[in-house]
Amino acid sequence: MIRKLTNSLTTLTLIVLLASCASHKKAVTRSKPARPPLHRPATPLPEEPSRATSRVNRIASRQHQVIEVARSFSGTPYRWGGTTRGGMDCSGLLMIAFREAGIDLPRTSAEQSHVGRLVSIHELRPGDLVFFATRSKYSNKVTHAGLVTEIRGKHDVQFIHASTSLGVVESNIFSDYYRRAFVKARRPF
Repeated sequence: MIRKLTNSLTTLTLIVLLASCASHKKAVTRSKPARPPLHRPATPLPEEPSRATSRVNRIASRQHQVIEVARSFSGTPYRWGGTTRGGMDCSGLLMIAFREAGIDLPRTSAEQSHVGRLVSIHELRPGDLVFFATRSKYSNKVTHAGLVTEIRGKHDVQFIHASTSLGVVESNIFSDYYRRAFVKARRPF
């Protein structure tokens, strides 16, 4: 009987131990792969223009203002050294037009030819300065200047200037005379 009791006790102990182990589940921890945080570029609100857009708009406004001031002198007679409606020379026209837009430009066409960055004749835009050597076809010495006012086509680029014979007029830079005399162009804006 003791033997039976011992066997029963051993069996009972085993059952209790197994039952107690079974009731406590082992905690399983799984590590989830770390997700990289979502990086979305910040999108500016549509109501607020970016600084770049504002700068472009300011430049376009100044270009337009310079062109309109220069055009207001159309028909003014040529006068060497002139800067008034009574008489105007080419560099004086540019200096006055830019001054009205709050931009200081040097007085002579030779000095003006160093303002801004160089651009190709095929990249001209309204507001660009154009420079010519009109005294000798063998020299690149700048003696005349104008302001691009309008692009009508690939070979029709209008610029305003003070011509010694016609006064303040607009001409095509691709006309034979001005195409041959062209030295360089600069973008002051």
